[in-house]
Amino acid sequence: MIAYRATLDVPRELAWFVAKLLLAERHRRGTPRGSRALSCFWQAVLGLRWFRDRTTPDALARDHDISRATAYRYLDEVIAVLADQAPGLRQALERAKDEGLAYVILDGKIIATDRCKEKTASTKDEVIDLWYSGKAHAHGGNIQAVLAPDGFPLWVSEVEPGSVHDLTAARLHALPGLYWAAAADLPTLADPGYDGAGIGIHIPVKQPPGGRELDIGTRTRNAVLRSLRCLGERGFALLTQRWRILQHITASPSKIGDIARAALVLTHFEYGYIK
Repeated sequence: MIAYRATLDVPRELAWFVAKLLLAERHRRGTPRGSRALSCFWQAVLGLRWFRDRTTPDALARDHDISRATAYRYLDEVIAVLADQAPGLRQALERAKDEGLAYVILDGKIIATDRCKEKTASTKDEVIDLWYSGKAHAHGGNIQAVLAPDGFPLWVSEVEPGSVHDLTAARLHALPGLYWAAAADLPTLADPGYDGAGIGIHIPVKQPPGGRELDIGTRTRNAVLRSLRCLGERGFALLTQRWRILQHITASPSKIGDIARAALVLTHFEYGYIK
Protein backbone atom coordinates (compact mmCIF):
# COMPACT_ATOMS: atom_id res chain seq x y z
CA MET A 1 0.00 0.00 0.00
CA ILE A 2 1.30 3.44 -0.96
CA ALA A 3 0.51 6.56 1.08
CA TYR A 4 0.38 9.94 -0.64
CA ARG A 5 -0.62 13.52 0.11
CA ALA A 6 -3.62 15.15 -1.51
CA THR A 7 -5.31 18.56 -1.51
CA LEU A 8 -9.06 19.08 -1.24
CA ASP A 9 -9.85 22.05 -3.47
CA VAL A 10 -12.54 23.70 -1.37
CA PRO A 11 -12.16 26.80 0.81
CA ARG A 12 -11.27 26.12 4.44
CA GLU A 13 -14.13 28.45 5.34
CA LEU A 14 -16.54 25.99 3.76
CA ALA A 15 -15.21 23.17 5.93
CA TRP A 16 -15.64 25.36 9.03
CA PHE A 17 -19.18 26.23 7.93
CA VAL A 18 -20.08 22.53 7.71
CA ALA A 19 -18.25 21.83 10.98
CA LYS A 20 -20.32 24.45 12.81
CA LEU A 21 -23.51 22.85 11.53
CA LEU A 22 -22.30 19.46 12.75
CA LEU A 23 -21.35 20.92 16.13
CA ALA A 24 -24.82 22.42 16.52
CA GLU A 25 -26.34 19.03 15.66
CA ARG A 26 -24.15 17.28 18.23
CA HIS A 27 -25.23 19.78 20.86
CA ARG A 28 -28.86 19.23 19.90
CA ARG A 29 -28.43 15.48 20.33
CA GLY A 30 -26.49 15.87 23.55
CA THR A 31 -23.44 14.05 22.20
CA PRO A 32 -20.76 13.87 24.96
CA ARG A 33 -17.52 15.68 24.17
CA GLY A 34 -14.78 13.33 22.94
CA SER A 35 -17.16 10.45 22.25
CA ARG A 36 -16.85 10.66 18.46
CA ALA A 37 -14.07 9.14 16.38
CA LEU A 38 -13.68 12.38 14.38
CA SER A 39 -13.94 16.02 15.33
CA CYS A 40 -16.59 18.14 13.62
CA PHE A 41 -13.94 19.63 11.33
CA TRP A 42 -12.63 16.28 10.11
CA GLN A 43 -16.14 14.93 9.71
CA ALA A 44 -16.82 17.97 7.52
CA VAL A 45 -13.69 17.21 5.49
CA LEU A 46 -14.86 13.61 5.08
CA GLY A 47 -18.21 14.82 3.75
CA LEU A 48 -16.68 17.40 1.43
CA ARG A 49 -14.36 14.79 -0.07
CA TRP A 50 -17.40 12.69 -0.88
CA PHE A 51 -19.28 15.59 -2.46
CA ARG A 52 -16.31 17.01 -4.36
CA ASP A 53 -14.40 13.92 -5.50
CA ARG A 54 -16.93 11.08 -5.15
CA THR A 55 -14.49 9.35 -2.79
CA THR A 56 -15.95 5.99 -1.81
CA PRO A 57 -17.00 5.38 1.81
CA ASP A 58 -14.48 2.52 1.96
CA ALA A 59 -11.65 4.92 1.08
CA LEU A 60 -12.97 7.55 3.48
CA ALA A 61 -13.11 4.99 6.28
CA ARG A 62 -9.53 3.88 5.59
CA ASP A 63 -8.14 7.42 5.29
CA HIS A 64 -9.80 8.63 8.48
CA ASP A 65 -9.13 5.44 10.42
CA ILE A 66 -12.78 4.69 11.13
CA SER A 67 -15.04 1.76 10.32
CA ARG A 68 -17.01 1.58 7.07
CA ALA A 69 -20.29 1.77 9.01
CA THR A 70 -19.10 4.91 10.82
CA ALA A 71 -18.10 6.50 7.51
CA TYR A 72 -21.61 5.92 6.15
CA ARG A 73 -23.18 7.31 9.33
CA TYR A 74 -20.98 10.39 9.26
CA LEU A 75 -21.82 11.00 5.60
CA ASP A 76 -25.53 10.78 6.34
CA GLU A 77 -25.10 13.36 9.10
CA VAL A 78 -23.26 15.77 6.80
CA ILE A 79 -25.97 15.42 4.14
CA ALA A 80 -28.74 15.95 6.69
CA VAL A 81 -27.33 19.09 8.36
CA LEU A 82 -26.64 20.69 4.98
CA ALA A 83 -29.99 19.76 3.44
CA ASP A 84 -31.74 21.32 6.46
CA GLN A 85 -30.17 24.67 5.50
CA ALA A 86 -31.58 24.63 1.96
CA PRO A 87 -34.21 27.32 1.28
CA GLY A 88 -37.82 26.44 0.69
CA LEU A 89 -39.38 27.42 -2.62
CA ARG A 90 -41.41 30.31 -1.20
CA GLN A 91 -38.32 31.62 0.60
CA ALA A 92 -36.22 31.41 -2.57
CA LEU A 93 -38.88 33.17 -4.66
CA GLU A 94 -39.40 35.93 -2.11
CA ARG A 95 -35.67 36.59 -2.10
CA ALA A 96 -35.59 36.61 -5.91
CA LYS A 97 -38.44 39.12 -5.90
CA ASP A 98 -36.74 41.30 -3.28
CA GLU A 99 -33.51 41.28 -5.30
CA GLY A 100 -35.35 42.58 -8.35
CA LEU A 101 -35.06 39.57 -10.65
CA ALA A 102 -37.21 39.99 -13.74
CA TYR A 103 -38.01 36.28 -14.01
CA VAL A 104 -36.86 32.85 -12.91
CA ILE A 105 -36.16 29.69 -14.88
CA LEU A 106 -37.64 26.25 -14.22
CA ASP A 107 -35.64 23.21 -15.30
CA GLY A 108 -35.39 19.53 -14.48
CA LYS A 109 -32.61 16.97 -14.54
CA ILE A 110 -32.23 13.25 -14.12
CA ILE A 111 -29.51 12.53 -11.54
CA ALA A 112 -28.02 9.17 -12.51
CA THR A 113 -28.09 6.36 -9.99
CA ASP A 114 -27.43 2.65 -9.89
CA ARG A 115 -30.02 0.36 -11.42
CA CYS A 116 -33.06 -0.18 -9.20
CA LYS A 117 -35.43 -3.07 -9.77
CA GLU A 118 -38.45 -1.44 -8.18
CA LYS A 119 -41.37 -1.84 -10.57
CA THR A 120 -44.45 0.26 -11.23
CA ALA A 121 -47.25 0.49 -13.79
CA SER A 122 -47.05 3.05 -16.58
CA THR A 123 -49.96 5.16 -17.79
CA LYS A 124 -50.55 2.38 -20.33
CA ASP A 125 -50.65 -0.24 -17.54
CA GLU A 126 -47.30 -1.66 -18.62
CA VAL A 127 -44.82 -2.84 -16.00
CA ILE A 128 -41.79 -0.51 -16.01
CA ASP A 129 -38.78 0.27 -13.82
CA LEU A 130 -39.86 3.04 -11.45
CA TRP A 131 -36.45 4.75 -11.52
CA TYR A 132 -35.80 4.38 -15.26
CA SER A 133 -36.05 7.60 -17.26
CA GLY A 134 -37.07 7.27 -20.89
CA LYS A 135 -35.92 10.88 -21.39
CA ALA A 136 -32.36 10.19 -20.19
CA HIS A 137 -32.33 6.50 -21.17
CA ALA A 138 -30.85 5.72 -17.76
CA HIS A 139 -31.86 5.05 -14.18
CA GLY A 140 -32.02 8.09 -11.97
CA GLY A 141 -34.04 10.54 -9.94
CA ASN A 142 -35.91 13.56 -11.27
CA ILE A 143 -34.90 16.85 -9.61
CA GLN A 144 -36.60 20.15 -10.38
CA ALA A 145 -34.78 23.46 -9.93
CA VAL A 146 -35.63 27.15 -9.97
CA LEU A 147 -32.78 29.29 -11.27
CA ALA A 148 -31.92 32.96 -11.56
CA PRO A 149 -31.77 34.56 -15.04
CA ASP A 150 -27.99 33.95 -15.16
CA GLY A 151 -28.50 30.28 -14.31
CA PHE A 152 -27.50 30.43 -10.65
CA PRO A 153 -29.52 27.78 -8.75
CA LEU A 154 -31.92 29.23 -6.19
CA TRP A 155 -33.88 26.13 -5.15
CA VAL A 156 -34.00 22.40 -5.81
CA SER A 157 -36.84 20.00 -5.15
CA GLU A 158 -37.32 16.66 -3.49
CA VAL A 159 -36.55 13.72 -5.76
CA GLU A 160 -39.11 11.92 -7.87
CA PRO A 161 -38.39 8.59 -9.62
CA GLY A 162 -36.86 8.88 -13.08
CA SER A 163 -40.03 7.59 -14.73
CA VAL A 164 -41.90 10.71 -13.57
CA HIS A 165 -42.23 13.38 -16.27
CA ASP A 166 -40.83 16.87 -15.63
CA LEU A 167 -44.29 18.41 -15.75
CA THR A 168 -45.64 15.94 -13.19
CA ALA A 169 -42.68 16.53 -10.87
CA ALA A 170 -43.10 20.29 -11.26
CA ARG A 171 -46.79 20.05 -10.38
CA LEU A 172 -45.88 18.20 -7.21
CA HIS A 173 -43.07 20.46 -6.04
CA ALA A 174 -42.68 23.71 -7.99
CA LEU A 175 -45.79 25.01 -9.74
CA PRO A 176 -47.84 26.10 -6.69
CA GLY A 177 -45.02 28.41 -5.60
CA LEU A 178 -44.36 29.60 -9.14
CA TYR A 179 -48.03 30.55 -9.57
CA TRP A 180 -47.69 32.75 -6.48
CA ALA A 181 -44.54 34.29 -7.94
CA ALA A 182 -46.26 34.96 -11.27
CA ALA A 183 -49.05 36.77 -9.44
CA ALA A 184 -46.33 38.91 -7.83
CA ASP A 185 -44.89 39.86 -11.25
CA LEU A 186 -42.14 37.23 -11.21
CA PRO A 187 -42.86 34.98 -14.22
CA THR A 188 -41.15 31.70 -15.01
CA LEU A 189 -39.48 30.59 -18.24
CA ALA A 190 -39.42 26.89 -19.09
CA ASP A 191 -38.80 24.53 -22.00
CA PRO A 192 -41.55 22.85 -24.06
CA GLY A 193 -41.50 19.84 -21.73
CA TYR A 194 -43.61 21.93 -19.35
CA ASP A 195 -46.39 22.46 -21.89
CA GLY A 196 -49.64 22.80 -19.95
CA ALA A 197 -47.98 24.08 -16.76
CA GLY A 198 -50.40 26.99 -16.58
CA ILE A 199 -50.56 30.76 -16.29
CA GLY A 200 -47.27 32.50 -15.56
CA ILE A 201 -45.10 29.64 -16.91
CA HIS A 202 -43.87 30.79 -20.32
CA ILE A 203 -42.76 28.19 -22.86
CA PRO A 204 -42.08 28.35 -26.61
CA VAL A 205 -45.07 27.72 -28.86
CA LYS A 206 -44.84 24.34 -30.54
CA GLN A 207 -44.69 23.94 -34.31
CA PRO A 208 -48.21 23.46 -35.68
CA PRO A 209 -49.05 20.15 -37.35
CA GLY A 210 -49.14 19.63 -41.09
CA GLY A 211 -45.86 21.42 -41.78
CA ARG A 212 -47.37 24.85 -41.25
CA GLU A 213 -45.10 27.63 -40.04
CA LEU A 214 -45.59 29.88 -37.07
CA ASP A 215 -46.12 33.58 -37.76
CA ILE A 216 -43.12 35.89 -37.48
CA GLY A 217 -44.24 37.34 -34.14
CA THR A 218 -44.52 33.90 -32.53
CA ARG A 219 -41.18 32.79 -33.96
CA THR A 220 -39.55 35.92 -32.56
CA ARG A 221 -41.12 35.29 -29.15
CA ASN A 222 -39.87 31.70 -29.21
CA ALA A 223 -36.34 32.82 -30.10
CA VAL A 224 -36.30 35.34 -27.26
CA LEU A 225 -37.63 32.80 -24.75
CA ARG A 226 -35.07 30.18 -25.77
CA SER A 227 -32.20 32.66 -25.62
CA LEU A 228 -33.17 33.65 -22.08
CA ARG A 229 -34.09 30.21 -20.82
CA CYS A 230 -30.97 28.44 -22.13
CA LEU A 231 -28.89 30.12 -19.43
CA GLY A 232 -30.75 27.93 -16.97
CA GLU A 233 -28.69 24.98 -18.17
CA ARG A 234 -25.78 26.56 -16.28
CA GLY A 235 -27.45 25.84 -12.96
CA PHE A 236 -27.30 22.08 -13.05
CA ALA A 237 -23.87 22.23 -14.67
CA LEU A 238 -22.68 24.36 -11.77
CA LEU A 239 -23.96 21.83 -9.24
CA THR A 240 -22.88 18.64 -10.97
CA GLN A 241 -19.44 19.79 -12.08
CA ARG A 242 -18.50 21.30 -8.74
CA TRP A 243 -20.02 18.51 -6.63
CA ARG A 244 -19.21 15.41 -8.63
CA ILE A 245 -21.26 13.11 -6.44
CA LEU A 246 -24.30 14.40 -8.38
CA GLN A 247 -22.91 12.92 -11.59
CA HIS A 248 -23.72 9.41 -10.41
CA ILE A 249 -25.12 8.52 -7.01
CA THR A 250 -24.62 5.03 -5.62
CA ALA A 251 -26.59 5.69 -2.42
CA SER A 252 -30.30 4.93 -2.17
CA PRO A 253 -32.17 6.89 -4.87
CA SER A 254 -34.51 8.20 -2.18
CA LYS A 255 -31.57 10.26 -0.84
CA ILE A 256 -30.98 12.11 -4.13
CA GLY A 257 -33.17 15.05 -3.08
CA ASP A 258 -31.31 15.57 0.20
CA ILE A 259 -27.95 15.25 -1.57
CA ALA A 260 -28.98 17.80 -4.22
CA ARG A 261 -30.20 20.25 -1.57
CA ALA A 262 -26.97 19.78 0.38
CA ALA A 263 -24.97 20.53 -2.78
CA LEU A 264 -27.11 23.64 -3.29
CA VAL A 265 -26.20 24.89 0.19
CA LEU A 266 -22.49 24.27 -0.47
CA THR A 267 -22.79 26.25 -3.71
CA HIS A 268 -24.66 29.09 -2.01
CA PHE A 269 -21.92 29.35 0.62
CA GLU A 270 -19.11 29.38 -1.93
CA TYR A 271 -20.80 32.12 -3.92
CA GLY A 272 -21.57 34.22 -0.86
CA TYR A 273 -25.31 33.70 -1.28
CA ILE A 274 -25.79 32.58 2.33
CA LYS A 275 -26.16 35.59 4.59
